[in-house]
Amino acid sequence: MSDRIRVTVVGAGIGKAHVAAYATLPELFEVRYVCDLNFARAVEAAEQAPGSRSIRDINQVLSDPEVDLVDICLPPQLHASMTLAALEAGKHVVCEKPLAGSIADVRRIANLAAEMRRQVFPVFQYRYGAGYRAAHELKIRGLLGKPYLVALETHWQRGPTYYEERWRGTWKGELGGVLVSHACHIHNLMTHLVGDVTEIAAFLDTRVNPVETEDCAALSMRTSEGALVTSSVTLGAAGNSSRLRMCFEHVTVTSGTEPYQIGAGPWSFTATDPPRQAEIDAALSDIPETLSRFPGLFADIHACLTGQPDLYLPTLQESYHSIELITAIYASARHSQIVRLPLGSDHPLAAGWMPQ
Repeated sequence: MSDRIRVTVVGAGIGKAHVAAYATLPELFEVRYVCDLNFARAVEAAEQAPGSRSIRDINQVLSDPEVDLVDICLPPQLHASMTLAALEAGKHVVCEKPLAGSIADVRRIANLAAEMRRQVFPVFQYRYGAGYRAAHELKIRGLLGKPYLVALETHWQRGPTYYEERWRGTWKGELGGVLVSHACHIHNLMTHLVGDVTEIAAFLDTRVNPVETEDCAALSMRTSEGALVTSSVTLGAAGNSSRLRMCFEHVTVTSGTEPYQIGAGPWSFTATDPPRQAEIDAALSDIPETLSRFPGLFADIHACLTGQPDLYLPTLQESYHSIELITAIYASARHSQIVRLPLGSDHPLAAGWMPQ
């Protein structure tokens, strides 16, 4: 593979933002195709990457030996099957969330990726931002101490316009509700900082919109590092905001509330012991600037595929835990019980959480 990676974006909804991000990294990526059954939408997205072609036929993408990387931005129901098809065709894969609708499918993807010697990159772009990067750097340097308590808020506003895409709000099309479509990002930030979830108690409801899937959730969790976590999620807020507030042994961390770039800032870092504030501030001052959101993620993908070290990339194992956590949340809510993770391959919802 040459240093300039040839990528095709499949799906020009959120895929339009992916195309725009690749276009900011012309020395790293060449957008070869933008593929969408809605050809006009493909054309509009492709305009952001000069030299790219708009097409409707996914088979043209998979059969082209010049395509190194397939970026899947289709409705969730197609993510697992298209990831497997792209791997079968010998392509590396970027896949929007959720990677799959079951832990069994993630295992299939991981096994095929290993067999084909190809990489699968899940999309958790929120960790690419100065605020979150600073929090993670303080953790690496041992300045945060042990995690005590984490409070997560995903408070967004979604009304009828959002559900004009017919697959949204449906089990078959979206593979779930607000847990799958919105909260998975902030949950990934949490687990990256304070460890995988080991216990979950969940309450879910559909209170805001007349849809099949949940649009409100209240979750209580414990992680492998001992953190106690609450996550409140709704699509019935006034406006959109997301926030993390994390109380560690030595530092209390509070994120900004910008919903689409929560990782960016402004974040605050307050020392539990005021005399240590200067040490925290000094550590924060020498953290190098990094790219945010999709450009940051894609730059690290390029680094991985060209053999460069020191990556910050979300891993396939993280995506597995994300799907495992969603599975456990649905199991907890449906059976009114605390669910412990990891889940075994014989778990009743291992093959999927779709309602019977």
